[in-house]
Amino acid sequence: MESPPRAYVADTALLPAGWAQNVLIEVDSAGDLHRLAQGVVREGEPVQRIRGAVLPGMPNVHSHACQRAMAALAEGGHSSRDTFWTWREAMYALMTAFEPDDVFAVARQAYIEMLKAGYTAVGEFHYLHNDPLGRPYQDRAELSHAILAAAEVVGIGITHLPVLYQTAGFGHDLPASGQRRFVLELEALLGLVESLRRAHSGDPQVRIGVAPHSLRAVPADLLGELLAALAVVDPSAPVHIHVAEQAIEVEETLAHLGERPVAWLLDNVPVDERWCLVHCIHVTRRELTGVAERGAVVGICPTTEANLGDGPFPLVRFLQTGGRLGIGSDSNTSVSPVEELRWLEYTQRLKHRRRNVAACPGTSTGARLYREALGGAAALGRKTGSLRPGYRADLIVLDLDHPQVAGREGDRLLDAFVFAGNTNPIRDVMVGGRWVVRGGKHPLEETVAAGFARAIRRLVTPGRLAPV
Repeated sequence: MESPPRAYVADTALLPAGWAQNVLIEVDSAGDLHRLAQGVVREGEPVQRIRGAVLPGMPNVHSHACQRAMAALAEGGHSSRDTFWTWREAMYALMTAFEPDDVFAVARQAYIEMLKAGYTAVGEFHYLHNDPLGRPYQDRAELSHAILAAAEVVGIGITHLPVLYQTAGFGHDLPASGQRRFVLELEALLGLVESLRRAHSGDPQVRIGVAPHSLRAVPADLLGELLAALAVVDPSAPVHIHVAEQAIEVEETLAHLGERPVAWLLDNVPVDERWCLVHCIHVTRRELTGVAERGAVVGICPTTEANLGDGPFPLVRFLQTGGRLGIGSDSNTSVSPVEELRWLEYTQRLKHRRRNVAACPGTSTGARLYREALGGAAALGRKTGSLRPGYRADLIVLDLDHPQVAGREGDRLLDAFVFAGNTNPIRDVMVGGRWVVRGGKHPLEETVAAGFARAIRRLVTPGRLAPV
């Protein structure tokens, strides 16, 4: 016999139709939202009061968890021409040092930081497959298991996206030594995906998809084979790809494929609502319109895109198309949805030299940014990002006595959350019906932080990173 739904009453909550007061929230035994109603509590019904403002948890559509160990290690300014490409070489050097225990330790830390900051689900774009010499582990999924175990232990929902990576560039260039941990033959990748699907079948906290790394790393014919195989085993599986992050990438795609990267994808593969096109910085209006028409999510990662000098996303043009967007922490230099949203807006203000760029008449900037970014949940293939029956019970609770948000109501509360400071007003976090953060604390944070520190001391040894 199923247990009755657990019942909570929130002081205020952000529902699909807007803000509501005294909201009854029922959570079933599977961790889904069973019922939401305003001011409806039956006499004698056992309920727990949620003091504060309840928001849907934010989906993180693009993460490389292991790069949390890389944060601030390439800021030396050793060259007058530091770029994404020189940063990438330093990142490769660090990735060669990771052992499975390090992957687990660093991912746990990144995921706890995400939870405390308000992310309740993550899309993990996972490209570490082989050992440091490029040899397969006895279990092809060894490092994927480490990532998934980290997510399970700390309690974050995850869409795991094993990466297909074949070439170092257009023209079928062979991968360099720093890329050998990423390379899998298509058959091996499909086998890895299928083994993970079997291992996590029926787990509502886990979704398995795929990530063709980029057009430069996956030749066109191989991309077609991957999608055809995926359509047989799981036609609804999420598909994520890096695209149009750097101007040089656009130039090389034009030279080798005859089209800009986003245009080529739209013209040659079945891009639809399952897809997340990560970055999409160097795009035309026609490309943005095409992405919106297909229903794909654009994964915007403003702190990483700024850190790497990629450029600002064309937010104004994309919002005009009515397209869907999500935010991601990407390199995890910063692990905060608030900072991603703030950077997204502030880069637009600098570019257009005006304020409140994302707002439209009758809306506030913070509220629109937050609501738009919740739509990124579609790219994760799990029912999150909204407080409605049948969706996962993923929510965050803002402490209304916290100085950053005190005295704010409705959409002004979201403005304060996004723009009013760098302290964290999140008191509690629920994922899949389970409280994973209480009073601003995760029960494992001290143990996990100690393990992270040990891993970092081993990984970041003198001479490990090449100067950039």
